[in-house]
Amino acid sequence: MEPKQELEALEDAITVEKRRAAREMQSEIWNDGILEGIETDILADAAMATALEEIVGENGEDAALAVIEEMRERLVAGEFTRLRTLQ
Repeated sequence: MEPKQELEALEDAITVEKRRAAREMQSEIWNDGILEGIETDILADAAMATALEEIVGENGEDAALAVIEEMRERLVAGEFTRLRTLQ
């Protein structure tokens, strides 16, 4: 493997690990909110509002709109649908 390819592979692995860690942290915070009696729609609103405020602050509104569109596409594609068994 070429050094450039090795570097790209390492950067990809780091990004995957950061995403995993971030999801784990968010899940812990989410569960804490549920245990405190906060409804899921309120938790979701707070999480999305916080994320968008941070993105707008760092990268501007166009970047936030791009994130919203990407998330919409992922939602439509079924990425966030949990597998459920029928009982």
